[in-house]
Amino acid sequence: MNAQQRIEIFKRLSVAIPNPTTELKHNSTFELLIAVILSAQATDKGVNIATDKLFAVANTPEAILALGLAGLESYIKSIGLYHSKAKNVLATCQQLINLHQSQVPNNRAALEALPGVGRKTANVILNTAFGEPTIAVDTHLFRLGNRINLAAGKTVLEVEKKYLKTIPKAYLKDAHHLLILHGRYTCTARKPKCGTCCIVDLCEYKAKEYSI
Repeated sequence: MNAQQRIEIFKRLSVAIPNPTTELKHNSTFELLIAVILSAQATDKGVNIATDKLFAVANTPEAILALGLAGLESYIKSIGLYHSKAKNVLATCQQLINLHQSQVPNNRAALEALPGVGRKTANVILNTAFGEPTIAVDTHLFRLGNRINLAAGKTVLEVEKKYLKTIPKAYLKDAHHLLILHGRYTCTARKPKCGTCCIVDLCEYKAKEYSI
């Protein structure tokens, strides 16, 4: 895939998805952080249902910490792995209070030091909350990178590095959400909707002719 193809792909995606952003509901960087931690191996829709109720009563590190483990779990028990996630959320809240004046830090090292926060979550926060041109490679971005040959790689980190190296700079800030939304609603895992895809003539998915 050449540079001109990549430019045209992101140009078209930007037209098709004019307001690319996360579908996790949040009203602060802290709420976004908690939602992203909870979203691991869970759907955004499921997380939003839980956090709608949680954030209505506790949307600061101090307030969530005050709920205690049982109290927090009562709000997020519908989410997979809720017990371990609740422990991580509480530990993260404590660390934010102790080390960051209850604020979400805006650097990778500090974010990745938070319990339950790995490289992908840190990238989401840096990009979505702080506007940094980073790429968080989730299942959608990993699939797209390899399927359409946009950033082929065997590991998440390899795919991330290729995205960062090859995505046109003008689109790098929004690329994360453009690709997530394209993968979630058009280039789906089981049966991509090639017939309605705005980049079908540009992608290099070998089986697309059978999907149209």
